[in-house]
Amino acid sequence: MSEDTIRLVTIGRIFRARWRLLAAVALLGALVGYGASVAVFPPRYTASASVLLPGAWEERELVTQVNVATSSSVVDRVADTLDWTGGDGSELIDQVSAKAAEGNIVKISGTAETPEHAQELADQVAKEFVTFATRVAGGSTDPARASRPEALRKKVEETNRRITELAKAADPGQTVESVQARTSLEKLRSSLEEAMQKLEEADPATGKAGMVVMGPAALPTGEAPPTRTQLMAGGALLFLLVSVIAHLTAARSNRRLRTEAEIAAALRSTVIGTVDVPGGRTAYRSQGQGPWAWVRRFLGVDSRWDMPTPVATGDEAGRQLRYRRVCARIRIQVPGSRRLLLVVPDGDEIGRQAAGQLVAEAKSDPQLRMVDVSVARPTVPDRDTESGALVVLSAGSWTASELTGIAEACADGRHEVVGVVVAGTVRTRPTRSVEHPAEQAAPALAARGQATGGSA
Repeated sequence: MSEDTIRLVTIGRIFRARWRLLAAVALLGALVGYGASVAVFPPRYTASASVLLPGAWEERELVTQVNVATSSSVVDRVADTLDWTGGDGSELIDQVSAKAAEGNIVKISGTAETPEHAQELADQVAKEFVTFATRVAGGSTDPARASRPEALRKKVEETNRRITELAKAADPGQTVESVQARTSLEKLRSSLEEAMQKLEEADPATGKAGMVVMGPAALPTGEAPPTRTQLMAGGALLFLLVSVIAHLTAARSNRRLRTEAEIAAALRSTVIGTVDVPGGRTAYRSQGQGPWAWVRRFLGVDSRWDMPTPVATGDEAGRQLRYRRVCARIRIQVPGSRRLLLVVPDGDEIGRQAAGQLVAEAKSDPQLRMVDVSVARPTVPDRDTESGALVVLSAGSWTASELTGIAEACADGRHEVVGVVVAGTVRTRPTRSVEHPAEQAAPALAARGQATGGSA
């Protein structure tokens, strides 16, 4: 295959020639994506709740809090609380995620099969995260132990009140003993306040606790990706891409001969000339009947897409002139020959039409007998009065091994391949008047009337 298979123009040719097939493949991919959205990826919804962490936090500390929010310690408590989870935290942990945002905010997301469950999951995880993180910041996950600092503060407040009462109950006089008692009580109050202040400064929960859930999670209004639409679009695009790649791969691996030199080398002969057959890509369509043939014809797979685009040519008179010139070259190539065997590969409709036109143009000088030869098992009739064989075929339709088989079949029948005529398709233009209109109708009749071979 030539290098044009990797160019964008080749992809354009694929879409022009096989657009119905590609559309059907894309539709099939969309249906597969829809089936995947139902069976494998059912619709899911995601809701998010934000938790504010007051104070100064380093980046590694925020990462730690994110890991805490999605830990089994938190998720297991959530699973025990929510009645629709069945109390299984191992399955729920895959539905919870968290990430650190700007401003010391941990964003907690919950994914569920309904919007309500997703909202409830996100809110409950945020609540359990705040409770668990507060206990950890207090130095223990034990609720009784976590409440000890608060109990100590209450004891200090009660002691302060008692000191105030003792100070009031002391001798209000100005004796040395009363003044010393009041001074000692005030020193004791100051010492307790300083100790309590130092305790609060040393307590890690003082600066790190106080996490706040910034409102309930919003009810999700759309599905979480991948959505059903995304899966259908992705399936259609994937199938379309695979189909185009398959076309390019098939074109790359195509070993059909396209040039005249390659065809002549495979048949061990020379090219006498080239002729034109009216028609576009439809000329390469395979023949067939039945439902499958109709489906292939509708999808456009009954014809070759990688054939060269037919060029515009002259009218019927110009095409007949090319046939006459080929007949003249045959007379020069094989002088004195009165009969030649016209070999056409079976299934090559373009070559068959060209052979019929040659039969009509040659008339009886030389006399041509056309035969169809099976490419799978080529067999050529034994030599009778023919002076050789002339092979007529279309370019880009046969491989070197297939043409070599035809040449060997001609040799087995004691026919020398005296030349090759290569046929191609052209787009027709409006015809002008011709001197012999009766001769214009003869090629079509000759091409249709000699399916198995005959003389003209």
